[in-house]
Amino acid sequence: MPQADLRPLAPDPVLRPDGLPALEDWSLDPSVRHLNHGSFGAVPSATGAWQQALREEAERDPVAWFRHLPARVAQARCAIADWLHAPQEATALVPNASAGVTTVLSSLPLRTGERILVTDHAYGAVDMAVRRHAARAGAQVDTVHIPLAADAEQSAALMRAAMDAHDRTALVVVDHITSATARLMPVQQIAADCRERGIPLLVDGAHAPGMLAEPLRGLQGTYWVGNLHKWPCAPRGTAALVAQPSDPADRQRLHPPIDSWGAPDDYPQRFDQQGTLDLTAWLATPQALDLIEDRYGWDAARTHVSTLADYAQQYIAERWGLRLDGLPPEPAPAMRLVPLPDGIAADQAAAHALQHTIADRHACATSVTTWRGRGFLRLSAHLYNTPADYQDFADRCDVLHP
Repeated sequence: MPQADLRPLAPDPVLRPDGLPALEDWSLDPSVRHLNHGSFGAVPSATGAWQQALREEAERDPVAWFRHLPARVAQARCAIADWLHAPQEATALVPNASAGVTTVLSSLPLRTGERILVTDHAYGAVDMAVRRHAARAGAQVDTVHIPLAADAEQSAALMRAAMDAHDRTALVVVDHITSATARLMPVQQIAADCRERGIPLLVDGAHAPGMLAEPLRGLQGTYWVGNLHKWPCAPRGTAALVAQPSDPADRQRLHPPIDSWGAPDDYPQRFDQQGTLDLTAWLATPQALDLIEDRYGWDAARTHVSTLADYAQQYIAERWGLRLDGLPPEPAPAMRLVPLPDGIAADQAAAHALQHTIADRHACATSVTTWRGRGFLRLSAHLYNTPADYQDFADRCDVLHP
């Protein structure tokens, strides 16, 4: 009896309400296969037009613009908090997740001999920020190894053991969804373990908004940062910092990296006024969130991209004869890994070089990552992607012989 084909079925392409392909909502170059939404996102054309209209409004009367700007930012901030299912009083806007991480690190007292826990899946910029902060205080950074194939229970147990191995753990920093390895981390369980031990937790949720329906669920007592330019398709330069420390008064330690006229205000209002920075991205973000909901529905979008990501991973692995062994049992909903053979993209320089070669020779925007000496093709899926994108990519480029 022949073995059944277990490859996921190719989902139908997403269409706009008017029957046109979803890609028509974006201004992406149709000659390029865009398979790396996770890095920089993609702004819908209507959102870009809305942001441009805001810029033009600012130029028509700059004095009036900046007089009313803090109130408009506050309105956008509250709308974003509601979309995230986050408390409005806990939510501030920052330029990106890294800025939010820096804000939190700068607010937490750290003494010589204390330590910060990170994992070996941490995003590079965040890991560097943690190490700079620790070095200034004479503190230590301990890196917890989480095997790629570790499940949620195993991952949480490894973090608990690391917390309990030292009585001076001052902070735990963990990804919600890892960047290089595209996996969900058990942040709710880690948060509960941190609360039990009285240890602050900072969650790098750069990829969580949009991918997860309620990314703040179960994260009371934590600091959390998430980018809105990635999966929610907001203009770049928009992220949320949600501060829910065990003592709400600790929020008042949080200040923007650069002080402005809002400095005397309480958190989060002090983040609403940032000098003469162009904050039209923040004001346009609610429009982007509403556009996806109105045209496609966020729940339907999440279901579609997860199904499409499964298909893309299986199709490309089979097409190139690659195995999918030893991967995270809980992958990111909209991203998947395809492991590359030993020796390919074994370090960051080689991964970047391969990614650039694929882009320059084959007009395919992809992400090639590396983790502990192993290279991966990291695939993203969004509404504008179709099965044909991944099929064509596999035909254009054999990553083994780029």
